[in-house]
Amino acid sequence: MGTEAYLIVASLLFLIGASGFLLRRNLLVMFMSIELMLNGAALLFVTFARHWNRMDGQIFVFFIIALAAAEAAVGLSILIAIFRLKHRVNADELSELKG
Repeated sequence: MGTEAYLIVASLLFLIGASGFLLRRNLLVMFMSIELMLNGAALLFVTFARHWNRMDGQIFVFFIIALAAAEAAVGLSILIAIFRLKHRVNADELSELKG
């Protein structure tokens, strides 16, 4: 498979994630959309690292994986706390988080 196929798949992953984040108001779907965008970016880094025979992209992917794990842990704990208080996870109904 060529580099173009990987670029198309990574771009589609990122676009699906971005559209899910912008169009949906459920916080759980928004977190999953962020994960899709991070996976699309990680696939782009690996694709370009393979194309140019360098290891820089794969090092960035390790940072993306660590960021995704931290985001999932903190984000899901906040999501559980909000669900316990409100019994719903709609982003439009949350005004307490405004500064």
